[in-house]
Amino acid sequence: MACVAGCRCCTERRRQSSILYNILKSEERKEAAQQQQQQPPPPRQEAPGPGCSCGSRRRVALRSPQVAGKAASAVLVKTLRFVKSVPCFQELPLDEQLVLVRSCWAPLLVLGLAQERVHFETVETAEPSMLQRLLTDRRQEQQQHHPQSSSPPLPSAGEIQAIKGFLGKCWSLDISTKEYAYLKGTVLFNPDLPGLQCVRYIQGLQREAQQALNEHVRLIHRGDQARFAKLNVVLSLLRSINANVIAELFFRPIIGTVNMDDMLLEMLCAKL
Repeated sequence: MACVAGCRCCTERRRQSSILYNILKSEERKEAAQQQQQQPPPPRQEAPGPGCSCGSRRRVALRSPQVAGKAASAVLVKTLRFVKSVPCFQELPLDEQLVLVRSCWAPLLVLGLAQERVHFETVETAEPSMLQRLLTDRRQEQQQHHPQSSSPPLPSAGEIQAIKGFLGKCWSLDISTKEYAYLKGTVLFNPDLPGLQCVRYIQGLQREAQQALNEHVRLIHRGDQARFAKLNVVLSLLRSINANVIAELFFRPIIGTVNMDDMLLEMLCAKL
């Protein structure tokens, strides 16, 4: 394929060293410090009553939106910096890069939150009164004629529990810096997205990231033969993370309604 020929990295260089190992050379060595640092206690979680799904539908918001929003923003910048530093990602055309980043920014961000051990608390929002419901119904009727003025609903308790459950799973596995890098590579190079042209090339990069993860696990965790499968379970949990929920939870409280596509394009083109 002409596209693959136009964006392929040096084959010999990729054989000699995994693309993600090159990234790890430039990353800060945080693993030793993280092992010495005592893990803070996880935030309290209130589970809904057995057999009742109404609790998971309750709307929630961040207890400290400025603090959590700033932490998530810092992780997003680090995430985009990581993505842009991957040599084979840089070889892709800009429109291909944007397709990948638009699809994976949210799961990559949540992986970054886990790696940076970012904790956040949420609070339930007050139930609307009868008058508020009437005003909301009227506003929704007006928004049918002006859809651009509508705002997305607050995240539900169930959606937040999915995020916290993912973070807890990562922390329980004590994932290392290298493992996080390989997981991010697997998420980033998704060949199944519509609109991609370099499908075979991206598929090869994803396969390489998985192989590198498997080799690393077999070398470092010889006594835990199930670890590779456990890390792939972590990847499967990312599918339940909704990008709109992430944007609404962490970014709207501090910068208002945001078009993530525009912001990601700007960040891709900027020097981070």
